Amino acid sequence: MKTPVPDYLNHVLSQCNSNDQGQLADYIPELASADPNKLAIALATIDGTIYSIGDDDTEFTIQSMSKPFAYALALKHHGISAVLAKVGVEPSGEAFNQISLDAKHKLPKNPMINSGAITTHSLIPVKKKVSRAEHLRRFLSELAGRELSFDEQVYQSELDTAFRNLSIGYMLRTVGVLEEDPIDIVHGYIHQCAIKVTVKDLANMASVLANGGLQAKTGKRILERDVARQVLSVMMTCGMYDAAGDWLTSVGIPAKSGVAGGIIGVLPGQVGLAVFSPKLDEHGNSARGIEIMEQLSQDMGLHLMEGTPSAQTIVQNRYQIGKRNAIVVYELRGVLQFTESEMLLRILQDEPASKNTIILDLTNISLIHNVGVKMLFEGVNRLKEDGHNVVVLDAEGILTEEQCKGRKRIVVKQDLQEYLKKVLKKDPK
Repeated sequence: MKTPVPDYLNHVLSQCNSNDQGQLADYIPELASADPNKLAIALATIDGTIYSIGDDDTEFTIQSMSKPFAYALALKHHGISAVLAKVGVEPSGEAFNQISLDAKHKLPKNPMINSGAITTHSLIPVKKKVSRAEHLRRFLSELAGRELSFDEQVYQSELDTAFRNLSIGYMLRTVGVLEEDPIDIVHGYIHQCAIKVTVKDLANMASVLANGGLQAKTGKRILERDVARQVLSVMMTCGMYDAAGDWLTSVGIPAKSGVAGGIIGVLPGQVGLAVFSPKLDEHGNSARGIEIMEQLSQDMGLHLMEGTPSAQTIVQNRYQIGKRNAIVVYELRGVLQFTESEMLLRILQDEPASKNTIILDLTNISLIHNVGVKMLFEGVNRLKEDGHNVVVLDAEGILTEEQCKGRKRIVVKQDLQEYLKKVLKKDPK
């Protein structure tokens, strides 16, 4: 059987192809000469599968879609508190290139508008032979899974018309937000925006954010979960500039646009999306890209505010072996977040006080959140207080070393059947 996902994406593309609204970004000469008919979609799942159609091999410059990833890189190296001391997180309700600061704190309002993005660029680590833009290019290449490059013609074209960004840079230097020559920082920021990508690159990059900072193909943790969450939160509220409210209600996923015609979207825990169509609406967002994202959200149920119902039960199976001092096995399935953990504890409270051995088998748990870990082991402690011997089987290693710290006697990294054979061999009763 051939999956129908590419056919569906092709259908969406054809539905939106006739949209002729918008204008090219003519204030940047190189972008003004782009082919207005280019159109592409890509979708990447968190297990590393990618679907793409249309002009999916066409390279274009990342522009402002670099902002969330530059923000992630700054957060990764400096920590959230240090970055918040330089850049806020409040929606501005202003155009992306507005020359303004937060009235109270004299800081850029968020990292998605140009003043915040220029500040964020200044926070990217720099070495003698590795510029900030080059550092970001290497980081984006790792996220995309291939080596990316700069479009030097677009870079030079933007430099020639960078008067507004230079004004923003001097403003930031005047109030002490920038501590270096604003010309160098602004030039580096413009170079950052000239990194070339395809929709497939962008979807792969977005899928790392969707996967909480984990790259599916390599299994490597590129970003910590709290960094990914911080980036997505700012994308949700600020990523679409002064159209953020419309976007939140109509599409409802964290997103970021770029004036070359790209838009990335991230549905946490599910997919990374990317679209490309060069003609822009009055907010600087791809006109056809907006329509495509609205269609995808509606058809695929991607809107975050719809929510996803929790599993009806976290316990796949419960059975007892023996009578006196019995072994009681709980086979768990799904994810352990607050709702599922609360359900599990409610079920476990029905276990009467005794000297039974209770086995909690995590083999079929696909994700366990920190709150799930805390609630799980609080339940273990209370079962032990009732006289039970409790064992948590973690054959797949879903619990980290840190989460297992101090619980080595409770957590057994062994298959259920192997463990039962060993226990029953010792005590066949």
